Parts: sequence; C-alpha cells; structure tokens
Amino acid sequence: MSEGQSEEQRWLLLIHQLPSKPAYFRVKIWRRLQGIGAVAVKSTVYALPANAEMQEDFEWLLKEIVAGGGEAMLCEARLVDGLSDAQVRALFDAARDADYAEIANDARDLAAGIRAEAMSERHAEARSQLGHLRKRLAEVVTIDFFGASGRLAVEGLIAELETQLIEDKAMTKEPKKAAEPSELKGRIWVTRRDVHVDRIACSWLIRRFIDADAVIRFVAGKGYVPKEGELRFDMFEGEITHEGDRCSFEVLLARAGITDTALQAIAEVVHDIDLKDGKFGREETTGIASLIAGIAMANAGDEQRIAEGASVFDNLYRYFRSKRG
Repeated sequence: MSEGQSEEQRWLLLIHQLPSKPAYFRVKIWRRLQGIGAVAVKSTVYALPANAEMQEDFEWLLKEIVAGGGEAMLCEARLVDGLSDAQVRALFDAARDADYAEIANDARDLAAGIRAEAMSERHAEARSQLGHLRKRLAEVVTIDFFGASGRLAVEGLIAELETQLIEDKAMTKEPKKAAEPSELKGRIWVTRRDVHVDRIACSWLIRRFIDADAVIRFVAGKGYVPKEGELRFDMFEGEITHEGDRCSFEVLLARAGITDTALQAIAEVVHDIDLKDGKFGREETTGIASLIAGIAMANAGDEQRIAEGASVFDNLYRYFRSKRG
C-alpha cells in the first residue's frame, strides 16, 4: 500500500532566451541553473518544484538574465498533457543520480588509493579528499528534491571510507550479526515510493523467503518519521540499507542469515544494476536491467512494479538453482 501521497504537483517554469554573445554569459547562466538544481523540460524551459525558496532562486536568476541582455519569464504551472509529473520527477532524479555517480566513482578511486598506499601521509591527504567528497555530497543533497536512489550508494561508500581512515581502529566495520527469524517476521516494512531494482528485489526477497504475509508500505523518500514496529529498507538512515559498497539486497540477505547460492547470484546482479560499478559482471545483468526498467516504465504503482518484478526474480531464482544443479 502507499501512504502519504502528495497533492497535485505544481511546478515553477523559467522560460528564457539568452543573447548569442558573449559565450561566457550563456555558460554562467547554465551553471547557475545546475547549481539550483533546475532541469530542462524543453531547450529553453527549466523547471523546479513550486515553493517559496525555489521561486526566489528563479527570480534572482531571471533578473540576472535580463540584466545580461536576455529575456525571461517565470510562471507556476500544473502539467495537463505531454510530460507527466512522474516523468518530470524522473528528470530530477536522473540529474541527481548522475551527480551521485560521479562522487561514488571518486570515492571508489580514493578507497583503492588508500588500500594501495597504507601510509599515514597518504591517509592525511585522503582525509582532506574525503572532506571534499562530503562537501560535494551535501551540495547535491540540497538540490535532490525527490530523493534519488544514487544517494544511498554514495553515503555507504563515504561511511566506509570514514571507517577506514579512523586511526588505531579496525579498517572496516564489523558486519552486523544475522537477525533471528522472529525479529523479521510480523513487521511492517517501509521503503521509498517509485521502487526500482533494489527495492523491487528486496520486496520479493521479504515476501518469498522471510515473511510471506509481510506488509510493505511505500512512503516519501524525504521527511518520513518511522513508526514503532516498522523496518525501513533501502532508505536514508534505514535499518536495512546500503552498507559500504553493498546494496540493500545484499545487506538484507546477510541480515536474514540466508546463504542460498542462487540468491547470492541474484544479489550480484542486483548490485551491478543498482550501483553501476560492474563489480561482478554477470552475463545476466544487462537483460535483467532491461526487464526491470521496462516494468518501471509501464507501471506507475509500486505494488504493480513489485508484482511484475516478482515474476522476473522467481524465474531468475529457478534459473540459478538449475544452473547450480
């Protein structure tokens, strides 16, 4: 079931035209738009969610465009036809996921450098680089209006780096112990709306191998306050979410104490689709990624996505079990 569905979305649209010269002014305005988190819905039309803060950002930018010899107008709108609200939100998520992916790649490079050079001088430099990564992450989070999924991966990687760089302590976090079966049954599971591969796979795992009668709720990615008895998965600050370079499905498998090799193979597929790091490189990954993307595009509702995704993972599970046999 879904709860906390937002009211009809309203958007701020900045419609503008810039002079052809000077070129630096066009670049300057483009950077301003990127900095406030606006996305292009048409070549000269940029959107932001409608609220007072976003309106002020656009108004300052409008004045700057006009002062530079361009033309601009600002309007508030609701989408009637053409692009849907969900499609525009997807544009914002895609833009932020690209930002998160860039930070994640830099975090992985930094982690590799630390492993290769275990010197205190290198660690001092790495701490400075880590602080810069944290700052970049915080800047992206401020313009991540709808809770793009890429943030989880970056936060997990940065948390792992911070643990590695703590002097005189273990280089990696001690993994959390597997939960008792009773701890995971009869719970209300909560995750973010607009589910994709990691959340679809986790939901399938929960209902297929942990609790067939599990209730799963889909809530806003930001600002949700958990209720007593709820378990959050694949959510910021969730009880079961990304840890280090492991996706939520991998973490959930370990927490449930499940060692089925077919499920471990599925975890590798989900990992590579979700984190896009090519860590396992299984031949099945590309096909499953396309199937899940098709399910997400064809189904707006989370329960429908999970129901159709369950069929994909059921078949994949049978495939890996027969392959093992």
